[in-house]
Amino acid sequence: MGGNVKGSLRFLWPYLWRYRRGFAMGLAGLAIKDLLSVSQPLVVRSATDALGHGFTVRVIFEFCALLGAVSLTKGVFQYWMRVILIGISRDVEYDLRNDVFSRLVTLDSEFYSRTRTGDILARATNDMNAVRMMLGPGVMYLGDTLVTLVLSVAVMLRTDWTLTLIALAPAPLVSLAVLGFGRRIHDRFETIQGMFSDISSRVQENLSGVRVVRAYVQERAELANFEKLNRGYIHENLRLAKISGVFNPLLTALLGIVFLLVLWAGGLRMAAHKLSLGSFVMFNLYMGMLVWPMIAMGWVANLLERGRASLGRVRALLAERPRIAAPAVPRPVPAPLHGEIEFHGVSMLFSDGSYGSAAFSNGLYGNGSLSNGSYGNGANHNVSDGSGHRSDAASGPRLQSDRRVLDNVNLRIPAGTTVAIVGHTGSGKSTLAALIPRMIDPSAGAVTVDGIDVREFSPGDLRRQIGFVPQETFLFSATLGENIAFGVEHATEDEIRRAAEIAGLAPDIADFPDGYQTIIGERGITLSGGQKQRAAIARAILRNPRILILDDALSSVDTATEERILTSLTGVMRGCTTILISHRISTIRSAGRIFVLEHGRVVAGGTHAELLARGGYYADLYEKQLLEEELEAI
Repeated sequence: MGGNVKGSLRFLWPYLWRYRRGFAMGLAGLAIKDLLSVSQPLVVRSATDALGHGFTVRVIFEFCALLGAVSLTKGVFQYWMRVILIGISRDVEYDLRNDVFSRLVTLDSEFYSRTRTGDILARATNDMNAVRMMLGPGVMYLGDTLVTLVLSVAVMLRTDWTLTLIALAPAPLVSLAVLGFGRRIHDRFETIQGMFSDISSRVQENLSGVRVVRAYVQERAELANFEKLNRGYIHENLRLAKISGVFNPLLTALLGIVFLLVLWAGGLRMAAHKLSLGSFVMFNLYMGMLVWPMIAMGWVANLLERGRASLGRVRALLAERPRIAAPAVPRPVPAPLHGEIEFHGVSMLFSDGSYGSAAFSNGLYGNGSLSNGSYGNGANHNVSDGSGHRSDAASGPRLQSDRRVLDNVNLRIPAGTTVAIVGHTGSGKSTLAALIPRMIDPSAGAVTVDGIDVREFSPGDLRRQIGFVPQETFLFSATLGENIAFGVEHATEDEIRRAAEIAGLAPDIADFPDGYQTIIGERGITLSGGQKQRAAIARAILRNPRILILDDALSSVDTATEERILTSLTGVMRGCTTILISHRISTIRSAGRIFVLEHGRVVAGGTHAELLARGGYYADLYEKQLLEEELEAI
């Protein structure tokens, strides 16, 4: 437990050090407030003893005025103590939350594949609040109780050490109660926070998938599952309440015993003329003052243990590191980037059951803001090296087996050309594309851009030169114009309109009530699948990229719209290295060169006519789509 406390203090120290002056002022205010509090019983003792020698109105007035002045001054320092210390706890919470969010947007999709969104939200909200309560009220009341206790006991010892020792006799029992119950409160609160994460995750999944829940008529089943989680959460909270319910009355009972001992022993000493009436009254006032510190000690212990449990969860989140990051001394990306891409003996192994091709389009890739706005610092999906052992780029628990997605791929894409990649589902097309902006690193081999290994670049610098439209686009709950301009600072309205026109989205926007200022809802829920894809294409075009990757980006539009978009893209693609990934022959037939992937290997390459003449998968796919078109025309 001591080691955990020291670890927590070491972790929080940089945050607290930023506000050291304010913290010092707050603690000084606390100390002055407690000095004034401890002086009040001394004033009462003097007044009682003075009145015992003779009653005068003037004496009463003087002591009342003195007590009023002390109380007023104490109130002023108490106010500023609370404002400063509680304010600093809010500042630390603000800094911590910013650091948590900063870390979240740089983590790759491997982290998000093993961490539930609800758990992340719970750590960023509920746990953060518990940490703030520990640093604010927890630290403030801990300091208040300790200073009050030390000062009061010092005055009591100076007045009558025998009676003071009697009053402090139950103190070891109080300490044992605080330590014993504090440990149980800590463990129980950790369990409760974990259950709160489960509830948050369940709610988040149901809200995101509400249409699926309704389509499969699973409202009752999901409600039953939620009730089960909620019931367990309430049950654990009731268990915590029972522990606290025993703890607080136990402290009160121990304090009651202390009062009885002081009354009994103090009365005997007064009768023996070893203690004045004023000192006896003072002792009882100090005992009354110590009631709150003793009770508050239990509440503070509760706050500190809750905060420490939550801080552990926040620390674990901040300890996460992106699997793909910039090298110690990153190589500058050539300016301008020519866009020649080469794959040198590239192989890629993924742990079975962990990732599919769609994983790339759903990750949180933020560093460098790729064109669809949903990307972070890259995704290294439990990558292993060619021998089946995990490489340095991927750490973490080893799963049972690995699946080879790419197998010794050698491929050259000249700068400024348009190439297409086609193949069966799961053949490795999206994985191949994801290697270029370094969302993942190869298990073996290397990917170079302009002759330089992409691992030598900062991922952010490289991605700023790339426009990427994934299979599943992500749009934010913002205006359509803001979504198109995402990742491009100071984009003008004319530039946004031009990008939308090239992407074939302008006619649709003309029908929207607020045009480019239309709020499109969470994840672009108010748009159709085709509109989402065209918005993502416009986002990529607006970047004026040197490399453009369209990963099945026209699958949700009809063939006529597809043809218009491709025609409009001709100007953008001229001089830009373009990679088209699609199952539609109509999308890729005009590409300068088409590569066919099967089971992670490049098995064929050539123009549309050359591949048709050669036969195989490409020719079969073409014949199948021709037949489909003929059937649709009937």
